Amino acid sequence: MKPKAVVIYSGGMDSFTVLHVAKQQGYDLFALSFNYGQRHDKELDVAAQVCLSENIPHKVVDITAINQLLQGSSLTSMDMDIPTGEYEKDNMKSTVVPNRNMILLSMAIGYAVSIGADKVFYGAHSGDHDIYPDCRPEFVDAMNDVSALANYEAVEIVSPFLHESKLTILKTGLEMGLDYSCTWTCYQGLDKACGKCGSCIERRGAFVAMGLQDPLPYFDESAA
Repeated sequence: MKPKAVVIYSGGMDSFTVLHVAKQQGYDLFALSFNYGQRHDKELDVAAQVCLSENIPHKVVDITAINQLLQGSSLTSMDMDIPTGEYEKDNMKSTVVPNRNMILLSMAIGYAVSIGADKVFYGAHSGDHDIYPDCRPEFVDAMNDVSALANYEAVEIVSPFLHESKLTILKTGLEMGLDYSCTWTCYQGLDKACGKCGSCIERRGAFVAMGLQDPLPYFDESAA
């Protein structure tokens, strides 16, 4: 009988890769996605399609009721513009959703306990450290300490790329034969990726560094 693991699966390329890393490690996977009122909720549809094709149990949890508590982020506040330009702290700070990963990890840990899983995987990586406090190693370590105390059954938070770059994530996925057209990264809730937000620029940069073209459709194809 394979050990169980919960994967926090947004539908983006990072969590898509983590999902397959966990699968390759032999876990019986349970994917968990969250609708927290993000503009780019297209990622949830992409996640659902992947889980259906991979025959992975998938829950999408609607927590939009707490959106009123998570204002001040351009990802959840419709009166704020999504920043464009490079993926840097001063530019991308407005995309921080207050306490998001603590909330999501807490629910994922509870789900893991309820199904008898002892691991929760999530896709923080080194490129997030300067921008998102809840993607830093210190945060993951602290959450693991809390997780060990919060339940009778210890659940470990596993972040395979915590100290690695977006490029390493892409390299790992390509070596596994993953199809990144089955992911969504753009922070804009549009039919195609905008190509201008920091998330798009960082993603594209990884493909360029590999000498490849991103398989996602972009509005500004000439810049690819």
